[in-house]
Amino acid sequence: MRQKIVAGNWKMNNSLKNGLELTSRIDSLLKKREERDALVILAPPFIHLSEMAKNIDPQHISLAAQNCAAEEKGAYTGEVSASMIASTGATHVIIGHSERRAYYGEDDQVLNRKVHLALVNSLRPIFCCGEILNQREEGNHFNVIGEQLEKGLFDLNEELFARVIIAYEPVWAIGTGVTASSEQAQEMHQFIRNLIEKRYGSSISQDLTILYGGSCKPSNARELFSNPDVDGGLIGGASLIAEDFLEIIYSF
Repeated sequence: MRQKIVAGNWKMNNSLKNGLELTSRIDSLLKKREERDALVILAPPFIHLSEMAKNIDPQHISLAAQNCAAEEKGAYTGEVSASMIASTGATHVIIGHSERRAYYGEDDQVLNRKVHLALVNSLRPIFCCGEILNQREEGNHFNVIGEQLEKGLFDLNEELFARVIIAYEPVWAIGTGVTASSEQAQEMHQFIRNLIEKRYGSSISQDLTILYGGSCKPSNARELFSNPDVDGGLIGGASLIAEDFLEIIYSF
């Protein structure tokens, strides 16, 4: 059965103290509400993971890192390996976020290595894919997404691929205040699911979770999540406000 997920990507925000306070607030609000349909994931900066793992109720919140190294270990100053992330208690890792691709030059080959290392270390990758504005305006957005999936994921066997979560990010709608329409989101999510069906079959494609990651907020979450191929969201700014994040979580 396809899993609904709402994942909060804090990006480079919150001191350790503030992060623990926000986590506690989210956890407290979740406990006060009725049962929900969605798995809740928080992706804070690396420095938060170990302490947050000690303070959360894993029945309410799972943890993800925002990135991992493309190497297992060694002389890579400033990097954090998948095995290190797993040792903190995190269970997921975001790979290929548009900001990593754009600002740090992470290409498909690097991201593919990260996916494999995450899976070897029992982390579930949240693999991001998306097009920039000119690629959409030129009508090349489907080709861009297809190539990102082909080079980043499609060498995985069925067992490994079934553990992946995909997040579609229309890059032109991240941090801009512009949101892809509900129809645009559904169109791309359906395209992704159809690609997966051609490669891995209908059983895997129908069970795979595909998240929307473009300026999802309380005011549009319910409409976005009502689409048959949108299984939740990778949430940025709204995940930094506990009440807004909870409203999105309960938008199914």
